[in-house]
Amino acid sequence: MKRVVTVLWLASIFAISGVAVTGGAHATPPPPPTFCDYALSLPEVVQVSGASMVTATLTPVQCGAPFRPYVSVVCIQGAEAATQCTQARESATAQVFMPYHPGATYTSSGRGLGTVFNDMSEPNWQIVGPLTAVL
Repeated sequence: MKRVVTVLWLASIFAISGVAVTGGAHATPPPPPTFCDYALSLPEVVQVSGASMVTATLTPVQCGAPFRPYVSVVCIQGAEAATQCTQARESATAQVFMPYHPGATYTSSGRGLGTVFNDMSEPNWQIVGPLTAVL
């Protein structure tokens, strides 16, 4: 029931703001709502405690009102290892590590989710990537 009320509330806000914006005779239609945008890094080699590791990050960049970052998930897939993933909450950057094997191909991918309320995530996953590098 709480979800239904929230959806109806959001729909009424978008409807009211659309009416207010398009009230003029020559007004352009409002742009579609922007949920959240995320930046994915290419896989790169870094040193972690003296060991060579491959890492990738997913960082929330911006969100359109009233949304804010909720969850970021970043993954690396390597030729010689199983896919590794990690997540971060809210505006934190998600960073994943995988053992480095010289000459291997690594692929980073990610997805981010925005939200309006603390107890409800919106179905607006932003899929980012994949990005591939031979390291």
